[in-house]
Amino acid sequence: MHTRDYTAFDRLVMNFDQALRTLAGKPLTTSRYNPADDQEDAELSEAERAESEALMRVNHCGEVAAQALYQGQALTARLDGVRESMERAAEEENDHLAWCEQRVHQLGGRLSYLNPLWYLGSFAIGATAGAIGDKWSLGFVAETEKQVIEHIEEHLQRIPEKDHRSRAILEQMKIDEAHHGAMAKSAGGAELPAPVRGLMQMVSKVMTGTSYYL
Repeated sequence: MHTRDYTAFDRLVMNFDQALRTLAGKPLTTSRYNPADDQEDAELSEAERAESEALMRVNHCGEVAAQALYQGQALTARLDGVRESMERAAEEENDHLAWCEQRVHQLGGRLSYLNPLWYLGSFAIGATAGAIGDKWSLGFVAETEKQVIEHIEEHLQRIPEKDHRSRAILEQMKIDEAHHGAMAKSAGGAELPAPVRGLMQMVSKVMTGTSYYL
C-alpha cells in the first residue's frame, strides 16, 4: 500500500487543525478509558473542590503545552522515526487533555483563559528544539517529562485524599509521562545543559502559577 508523503504545507495545515482541536476541546484521542470512571465520586467540601479544580486546571494547561510541544517538534524533526514517535506521544497526551478537561468540568470549574498563549509559546519552543537537531529535541522531551512528573507528584500531595477521580487521572498520567521520557532517552535524547533545564523550570513555574488562578 502506498503511503502518502506529506509536504511542508500539508504538515502546517495538519498542525493548525490540531491546534484548533486542542484549544476547542475536541482532541483526537486513543480512545483509552478514563481511569477516573472506575472511581467513586466522593463528596468534597467547597475548599477541597476548589483546590482540586484549580490543580486539575493547571494539569490541563500542562497538557495543552505538551500537545503543542510535540506538534512543534514533529513539524521540524529531521528523521521520520523521530517524527512518528512525537506524533504517537502527542496522541497519548490528548488522552490526558480530555481526562483533565472532563474532571475540571465535573468539579464545576473552567479551563484557563491563557491556554492559547501556552499553546503558541510551546509550539514555538518545540519547533525550535526540533530544528536544532533530533538528539536535542528528544532530550528536551525527556527533561520536560521529568519535570512534569515532579509537578504531578506535588499535585498528588495537595489534592484531597478522598478525591479519588482526580488522583486516578494523575496516577495514569504519571505512568505515561515516564514512558514518554524513557522512549525519548532510548531514542538518543541528549541531556540538556543545566542553564536550559533551569530556564525550563522557571517557565514552568510561571505557567502553573498563573493557570492556578486564570
